[in-house]
Amino acid sequence: MEESQAVHPVDEVLPIGQLFVYGLQHVLVMYAGAVAVPLILGTALNLPHDYLVFLINADLFACGIATIIQAVGLWKFGCRLPLVQGCTFAAVTPMILIGKDYGLTGIYGAVIASGIFTMLCSPFIAKLLRFFPKVVMGSIITLIGLSIMPVAVGWLGGGHPSMPGFGSMGALAIGLFTLLVVLLIYRLAHGFFKNIAILTGLVIGTVVASLFGMTDFNEVGRTAWLGVPIPMNFGVPEFYVVPCVILSLVMVVTMIETMSDMLAIGAMVEKPIDQETLKRGLLADGFSTVLGGVFNTFPYTAFAQNVGLIGVTGAKSRFIVAMAGVILIVLGLFPKLAGVVASVPKPVLGGAGVVMFGMVAVAGIRTLGEVEYRGNSNGMVVALALGIGMMPVLVPTVFSRFPELANIFLHSGITMGTLVAIVANLCLNKLQSNDEAMESATASEHA
Repeated sequence: MEESQAVHPVDEVLPIGQLFVYGLQHVLVMYAGAVAVPLILGTALNLPHDYLVFLINADLFACGIATIIQAVGLWKFGCRLPLVQGCTFAAVTPMILIGKDYGLTGIYGAVIASGIFTMLCSPFIAKLLRFFPKVVMGSIITLIGLSIMPVAVGWLGGGHPSMPGFGSMGALAIGLFTLLVVLLIYRLAHGFFKNIAILTGLVIGTVVASLFGMTDFNEVGRTAWLGVPIPMNFGVPEFYVVPCVILSLVMVVTMIETMSDMLAIGAMVEKPIDQETLKRGLLADGFSTVLGGVFNTFPYTAFAQNVGLIGVTGAKSRFIVAMAGVILIVLGLFPKLAGVVASVPKPVLGGAGVVMFGMVAVAGIRTLGEVEYRGNSNGMVVALALGIGMMPVLVPTVFSRFPELANIFLHSGITMGTLVAIVANLCLNKLQSNDEAMESATASEHA
């Protein structure tokens, strides 16, 4: 009994049935985001349909491996936290530009080089932990929750505002119905059933949506049963200086976002994050990115939407996420199963997403509630971090006239908010401390 109490919830190994159900929840939450990067990239480069299918399968397969490495750990790689890995959206535009000039082999060469760069930089980036007091960490976690909320709203409306029929009454109704189901189960159920409120809501929402003709299972029938990811399927990766430098700069953004997500997870599961944990997590990002380049996929980072799922369910075990990794590998090997998961309507995902992403912001607000605001500039630090960090989220085109290279950083509200919070805390609070010290010294002289 004493031994079981000594095990932290993060390290608890649950029965296999619970691991599978909880892991499936994580997969359903992140699936749309996981396949979005290969889909967008392949479409932008006018790749044939069979190429797109291969890219998606390869991405799911590598996603699973990256997630297992991060959650379970492999030698010095992996933060050993319930952190789901997926392709970073920050790299999409640069990879499209690289692909048009250098082809797919040029993209994969740059991906491998950026992964190596990430591993080399990991020990130095991890040392930034001392610049993350509670006022900075709380601001960042809150910003993560607010920044990903538009994703849930987009899903709720049916996908993307540019789509025909976006925001239809039917889409909003099924999304709100799913949200209501999640809330009822969360309020009325207990134990295991309460913890799978999101999964239950997604299943019931999908069933009801199918009754109204809002689901499409036709693609499932046309999809092959087996698809094996082949390393370097499109040729040997080619390394060019400019693409490698560009994607390495993207990985600086990714490292900051991953570090922020690790801090957010640590706050949610009540496990303090130290410098060594950050370093192992960033090393896993780099290693998984190199693996991605070999397996015809892309740079990897932590998925913030899954952070919110932990806040809703309270299921903190990292082995749940490892099971999600196993499921992703299976989906990558059996495309027909992936097609079934992909058939969950966007409004259904949106209904669940509103709660999940909101819970990330709640974790940040809870941390900010522990901060002292009297006699310092902490209030201004929070105001600047949230105000500037939300700019590209609220108005995505606000920095559109800046050079493409600058937009790699300016497009990421989390990166901007993180940097602003660190700098504002160092400048405002340090300057204030110095002023107070001088006033105290002056008062002592007069005395």
